[in-house]
Amino acid sequence: MVLVIELLVLTLVILSIILVIGIPVTLASPGQWEKSKNLVYTSIGIWIGLIIVTSVLNSFIA
Repeated sequence: MVLVIELLVLTLVILSIILVIGIPVTLASPGQWEKSKNLVYTSIGIWIGLIIVTSVLNSFIA
């Protein structure tokens, strides 16, 4: 169970780094926002889902 939590946290950290770099680049590029708007929103939804799943599973361990 601890390994699952660690993998979820690792995935959360990697996705966070990608979003921290990717969203400003997307917003700064002319015309890119319209093309990748759905990808950005989907990534943010996955990020929020990872936070919720990680916190719920972590509550069973602590």
